[in-house]
Amino acid sequence: MINIDGSQGEGGGQVLRTSLALSTVTGMPFRIESIRAGRPRPGLMRQHLTSVQAACAVCSGTAAGAELGSSTLEFTPGEVRGGDYAFAIGTAGSTTLVLQTILPALMTARGPSTITISGGTHNMHAPTVHFLERAFLPIVRRMGPSVCIDLLRHGFHPAGGGVICVNIEPVLRLQPIELLDAAPVTARRAIVTISGLPGSIAKRELAVVRNELGWSKECLQINQISDEAGPGNILSIEIEREDLTEVFTGFGERGVSAERVAARTIKEVRRYLDSNVLVWRHLADQLMLPMAIAGGGAFQTCSLSDHATTNAKVIESFLSLKLQSDDNDDGTCCVRILS
Repeated sequence: MINIDGSQGEGGGQVLRTSLALSTVTGMPFRIESIRAGRPRPGLMRQHLTSVQAACAVCSGTAAGAELGSSTLEFTPGEVRGGDYAFAIGTAGSTTLVLQTILPALMTARGPSTITISGGTHNMHAPTVHFLERAFLPIVRRMGPSVCIDLLRHGFHPAGGGVICVNIEPVLRLQPIELLDAAPVTARRAIVTISGLPGSIAKRELAVVRNELGWSKECLQINQISDEAGPGNILSIEIEREDLTEVFTGFGERGVSAERVAARTIKEVRRYLDSNVLVWRHLADQLMLPMAIAGGGAFQTCSLSDHATTNAKVIESFLSLKLQSDDNDDGTCCVRILS
């Protein structure tokens, strides 16, 4: 049994999710202690408990300590099988993070899968559905499996109530890929998704994008959705290249002006464009796991975050490989999977 320290690095839920994902893929049981010790409210929250339950469901696994607030968990996986699965978080917890836990195993499962998850679809500190659809999943499909995500209903914090449906056609093995050279930008787009708030907020955010980045009106879009989703304001900025699309997300917050939401997001976009790397920070975090499961691959990115380095250490605990990060003088780095 593999022993995992849940307090390592940033001490967040990613340690648990990566452990669950790789345990289901490899068939190796693990024990994790000090779950989310680095968070203000440590232990299993509803979202994390749903991830555990989802992992158990897709591989007929067992989990000791799977209860709210638990700081210790023992997980024993069984055989991964495709099928139709449905999971309800019961709060506005992130549906995409639950998906992140079970997707790696189902991409190489015996038979296709359809996954329905209800909860939050656009959460701070989690990949949004838009990010998965436009940035992450197109790269996953290049590795072999067909993975398509449908946003059936938006779910914002704190209302929740969102629903996603994911269809997976697996392959026997993921194929390594390399994402090293940043090709020229071929398209750009800014989309404001807004619900239960004045439409002027969206117009003000897009005005900042237009003025600061010099984009034309054709690059700007407002997605006004039903107020039933609860109040929500999401700014998504896409930078498209031949090899991939990067997505940068700004979240509206109480007490934060529309102009500030846009300015913060634009600042990150400019950092990405000035760096001349292909893969930015959040996508780098997401790519580590599928590339490691493929047993090879590489990508050029900015300096790794604490979140990414913690994720790399957990991956190395389950797989006989090394995630090598070579830092460059210009603040970028190349991450390679070495088996």
